[in-house]
Amino acid sequence: MAGASLLALLDDIATVLDDVAVLTKVAAKKTTGVLGDDLALNAQQVAGVRAERELPVVWAVAKGSLLNKAILVPAALAISAFAPWLIAPLLMLGGTYLCFEGVEKVWHLLAHRHEKEAQDEALTRALLQPEVDLVQFEADKIKGAIRTDFILSAEIIVISLGAVAGKTFGVQFGVLTLIALVMTIGVYGLVAGIVKMDDAGLWLTRRHAAGPLHQLGRGLLALAPPLMKLLGIVGTLAMFLVGGGILVHEWHALHHWVQQQLGDGWWVEPAASLAVGVAAGALVLLVWEGLQRIRRR
Repeated sequence: MAGASLLALLDDIATVLDDVAVLTKVAAKKTTGVLGDDLALNAQQVAGVRAERELPVVWAVAKGSLLNKAILVPAALAISAFAPWLIAPLLMLGGTYLCFEGVEKVWHLLAHRHEKEAQDEALTRALLQPEVDLVQFEADKIKGAIRTDFILSAEIIVISLGAVAGKTFGVQFGVLTLIALVMTIGVYGLVAGIVKMDDAGLWLTRRHAAGPLHQLGRGLLALAPPLMKLLGIVGTLAMFLVGGGILVHEWHALHHWVQQQLGDGWWVEPAASLAVGVAAGALVLLVWEGLQRIRRR
């Protein structure tokens, strides 16, 4: 009898673990866009500190990210247990915010390009002066990155929660915890590699005067700047695709209308998500700018 109970318990555990593994894959696919955005934003946030301080800053932000998720995972489980009807509105709210952030980023780049260039030049001059104390600058960088991470982590957790809605508490806890750990390790591991890419290239070129390793170093040095720019573009595009996709899927009337008008081609969903994401972000930006002008007056 005891043996049969043990076998039944082991079977239940195996079933839960199997469900966790399967649903974690589903949640990971749904959060890929946010992950790309998280990676791009955090790589840009960390960029600009002195080379010897890059990895300590990445580690500090990673610890802040783990703390964020330690707050968000229990909150998400509580919502699922006591107010599951909140999941869809929170998803739509988060998706709308992503769209707004994407449009704001593009607008700021177009409308305030000269201000950004002046800030970059001032920062470069400061970094070239060893006597300048950049402790406060570094602390602001870390706080800003952790604040950004909290928003994007909330999106990842809520999207993952949507993928496991209706499952048992054990499955939900396992999936959310696993997603939180994997995403944190993956994002900040990649961020650390990206921000140190140019240093690795410089080390190789100095260590090897010629040969394949010297060429590899030169290639890393040449690749680092365009990679950062590409990450910024991909991250912004991911904001529209993920945020717009959430709005299209959760707004059932809109989803039905898109399918009726455009059919079921492979391009329909990403195109509709992009269009809805840009439109929603632009609308929120207009309202936000209007409120800011009224407040200033």
